[in-house]
Amino acid sequence: MFRKVCEDFEVELIEFNGESDHVHLLVNYPPKVQLSRLVNSLKGVSSRKLKLYHPELIKPAYLKNALWSPSYFAGSVGGAPLSVLKQYIEQQKTPH
Repeated sequence: MFRKVCEDFEVELIEFNGESDHVHLLVNYPPKVQLSRLVNSLKGVSSRKLKLYHPELIKPAYLKNALWSPSYFAGSVGGAPLSVLKQYIEQQKTPH
């Protein structure tokens, strides 16, 4: 689902992985893409799909039915080698 959202935004999803409470995405996006809109779309689409296929994720109304937190972290990787960044993301599934 993340790959489809990225395609819709004309963004290249290079690497994806995560842990039980967060995900890591390495994306290459053009300057015309507003990062906040991309992130909001990634969160919104994934939240709807995951709740559809995994109803156990739906919380009672008094607990706020949000799957993702409203915050996110984005960092620029400039000239860092993609192999190093991919390796970092791949290792996120193992405890630190």
